[in-house]
Amino acid sequence: MDPGRCLLFLDVDGTLIPFADRPGDRPLTPTGPDHGNPLLHRLDPDDGDRLTALGCRLVWATTWLHDANEVLAPRLGLPALPVVTWPDDDEQPVGWPHWKTTHLVRWAAGRPFVWLDDEITDADRRWIARHHRARALAHRVDPSTGLTEADLAMVRRWLDAPVPVA
Repeated sequence: MDPGRCLLFLDVDGTLIPFADRPGDRPLTPTGPDHGNPLLHRLDPDDGDRLTALGCRLVWATTWLHDANEVLAPRLGLPALPVVTWPDDDEQPVGWPHWKTTHLVRWAAGRPFVWLDDEITDADRRWIARHHRARALAHRVDPSTGLTEADLAMVRRWLDAPVPVA
């Protein structure tokens, strides 16, 4: 697959900012506003380079919305990224996919995508498989560790895999 054509939807809380301290956490040099978040020190500033190296079009898929560009992008060495905006009607019945799922499929508009989030379930994967005609990888990141090299290796394998012929 040409990863340059693939979108990579990126969550923040639990994905880039783990809910537990990472081994060897190092304080970030303050850059811009702090968004009032006491966990910003858990960001790994190298994640920006790691994500960029995948060659995908990075897109914020987070409730941080445009604050992600103001607060997080500079700390990660990323340019301003496109932002998925969410509708106000995020109530979904139990058993349905995550409230982000349908909106991300709509935003992808038939393009292949990777979605990194700590709240992805099999219900999301099944819904995506039924409603999205292009390849998609919905990968759950462990919220206690955040994004790891193993997560990125999984994404690279998926990007490098041959695209099935329909």
